[in-house]
Amino acid sequence: MEKSNSNYLKNLNENQHKSVINIDGPCLIVAGAGSGKTKVLTTRVAHILKTKKAWGNQILCVTFTNKAAKEMQNRVSGLINKSSSGIPWLGTFHSLSAKFLRKHASAVNLNSNFTIIDQDDQVRLIKNICKAKNIDIKKISPNFIIAVINTWKNKGLLPEKVIVNKSNVFEKGILDVYKIYQQKLLDLNVCDFGDLLLHCVTIFENNKDILDVYTNNFKYILVDEYQDTNFIQSKWLNLLASKNKNICCVGDDDQSIYSWRGAEIKNFLNFDKTYKKSKIIRLEQNYRSTQNILSAASSLISNNDGRLGKKLWTSGEAGELVNLSCYKNGKDEAINIADIIEKKLKKNFSLNNVAILVRAIFQTREFEERFLKMGIGYRIVGGTKFYERAEIKDCVSYLRLIFQKKDDLAFERIINNPKRSVGESSFKKINEYANKNKICLEDACHKLIQMNAIKPKTKQGILIFLNQLNKWRQDLLKNNHNKLLEVVLDESGYSAMLKNKKDLENENRLENIKELLNAMKEFNNLEGFLEHVSLATSIDQDWQGEKVNLMTMHASKGLEFDIVFLPGWEEGLFPHQKTIQERGDEGLEEERRLAYVGITRTKKKAYISFAMNRFYQGDWLGSFASRFIDELPNENIEKFDFDQNENKDFEFNQDLDYEEGARSPGWLRLQKKLKNK
Repeated sequence: MEKSNSNYLKNLNENQHKSVINIDGPCLIVAGAGSGKTKVLTTRVAHILKTKKAWGNQILCVTFTNKAAKEMQNRVSGLINKSSSGIPWLGTFHSLSAKFLRKHASAVNLNSNFTIIDQDDQVRLIKNICKAKNIDIKKISPNFIIAVINTWKNKGLLPEKVIVNKSNVFEKGILDVYKIYQQKLLDLNVCDFGDLLLHCVTIFENNKDILDVYTNNFKYILVDEYQDTNFIQSKWLNLLASKNKNICCVGDDDQSIYSWRGAEIKNFLNFDKTYKKSKIIRLEQNYRSTQNILSAASSLISNNDGRLGKKLWTSGEAGELVNLSCYKNGKDEAINIADIIEKKLKKNFSLNNVAILVRAIFQTREFEERFLKMGIGYRIVGGTKFYERAEIKDCVSYLRLIFQKKDDLAFERIINNPKRSVGESSFKKINEYANKNKICLEDACHKLIQMNAIKPKTKQGILIFLNQLNKWRQDLLKNNHNKLLEVVLDESGYSAMLKNKKDLENENRLENIKELLNAMKEFNNLEGFLEHVSLATSIDQDWQGEKVNLMTMHASKGLEFDIVFLPGWEEGLFPHQKTIQERGDEGLEEERRLAYVGITRTKKKAYISFAMNRFYQGDWLGSFASRFIDELPNENIEKFDFDQNENKDFEFNQDLDYEEGARSPGWLRLQKKLKNK
C-alpha cells in the first residue's frame, strides 16, 4: 500500500511506515527513546482493521499499565470507526488474564466469581500461616516471603515445581509456606496478581481445547514495552501466538532496567530465535531530544554487548552540548544545581519541565534542603519527601522525646517501635490515665508501673524503655546530637530490627538513616536540628504552582522534560556497587541502560555531575568519577570547572580496567590536578 492512499499513514517516517504495513508474521520493532512507538502501535492496529485483515475482537493488544492501555484505546478510536470493525482486546497482562480466567476458572479448581487479593491481604494470610508454622516474622518478614513467592510465580513455578537446595533451610522454609499459601488461596476462592498469569499458562498448557479457542481467535497480537516482560509473560504470549505467529512486539532493549522485578532482557534479544523468519525493524529517528543529547546517549550505550544495536538521530537542531561538571562535594553539587535553576533556567523554563534524576533515593535530601532554603518548589515523583519517610519520622521522634518528655505524639509513635509488648489495650490504658490526670504519657507510664496496673510482660518492656530515655538524656549532655542518634538506634534495637529483618525495602531505609546522620552534622545542637525539621515539613506542604521534579532514574522511564540534571555519577554510587557485586557484567550493563534512560529523558539540555568527596554511610569518602563519564564523547560534552567557575578542558579519562567494580586510581590524578589549581 502506498503512503498516499491512506491519510492515517501520511505522517509516518519510512521505518514507521514499514512497521505499520508489515503485519503478517512475527515482527520485532526496536523503538528508540522518543521515536514514536505508541503512534506506530496504534496505527498498526488501525491498518489491520482498515485493510480488513481482522475484526476488532481478533486483535489482542497487551500493555504494561492501565494508563498505556487507555491511551492506546483513545488513539485507535480516533483512527477507526468502532462500529464498523469492532473493539480490539486491549489491556494489561493481568487484566486480560483475569478475563480468560473468569471463563475457565474450574480448570484450576476455582469458581468464576473468585476474588483478586491485594498485598495487604497477602500479608495477613502469610502472617497467619507463619504463626501456625512457628515462623518468627521479626526475622523474616511476610513481605519478603511474598517477594520470593512472586519470583517463583514469575518463573512459572507452582509449589510442586520449585526445586530448592536441601541445605538451604531458609528457602526450604519459604517453600513450605508457599505450599500452604497456594492451597489456602484455592480454599478461599481467591487469586493474587501472580496467579492470574500462572493459572492462565497452566490452563493453556493442560487444556489444548481451551488454548485452541484463543489461538484460532487472535489473528494478530501486539505487545508494548516487550523488553520488560518476565518469563511467565513471555510464555503466556508464546502460547497465544503459537498458531498464527502474527505477533508484533515493540520495545527498546536499551531501556530494559527492571531485572530486579523479574524482567528478562533475553526475551527481547532472542525474539528471532523464538519466532523463526521474524522481521526486525529499527525506529531510530527521535522526535524528543537534540542531536548532542542523542549522540552522547548513543555513544554511552554502545559499550553494552547485550543489545541489538541502533543509533538515535534527529532532523532537528544539534542543540547545546551536554554539561559535565565536577564539584568539591555533594553539598556543593546541590547548591550549584539549585543556583543554575534559580538564576539561569527559571526565566525561560517552567519548573515543571525541570527534573533531577538520582540513582538512589537518599540523594534527594541535599537537594530538598537547598530548595527549602531558597524557596524553590519541588515534588518527589514516585516517592516520599525525605523528612516524611517512616524511618526518618521514627528517628526524629526518638530525638524529640529525648529533648522534650511531654511530646506525647513522639512517645506514641515509638513506644512500641521496635516491639516492646505494648499492645492497643495497654496503650489505651496509658492514654486514658494520662488524660484523666492531665499528665504526659511518659509520666503516666511511671505512675501505672508504681501502681502495678500494667501486665508483667508489658511492664518489663516499658521499664526498659523509660530507663533508656533517662540514659539518653544524660548522654545528650556528654555527646553531640549526631552521636546520640547512633547510640539510640543501637540501644533501642531499631537498627537491629532493620538489619535482621529480611525485607526488600530495608536497605533503602538504612541508607536514608545514614543520610539523616549526615544532615544532623550541619547543625550545632539538637534544638537547632529539630527546629529545622519542623520548619521543613511545614513549609513542604505550602508549595503552590510550579515545582522541580525530583525522582530516581527508574521512576523517570517514560517521562520527558526540557531540562534534566543527573547528579552523583560516581563509581560505587552509579554504577551501583551492589548491582555489580551481585550480577557482574549483566548488572553493569543494566546500570548503563539506566544511564541511557536518564540522558534520553531530556529534550533540550542535560547536566551531568559528580563530586570529588561525598558523605556516604557515615563517612566522608574520596569519590571517583563514574566509568560512564569516560564513555561520553568529547565532541558532545562541555566540561565545567567548579573552582574557576568557567569552562576547562580537564581530562576525565581514568585509563584503567574495572574488575568487580573496583575504583580506579586513575581518577586520583584528576583529583590532585583540581585540588592544586
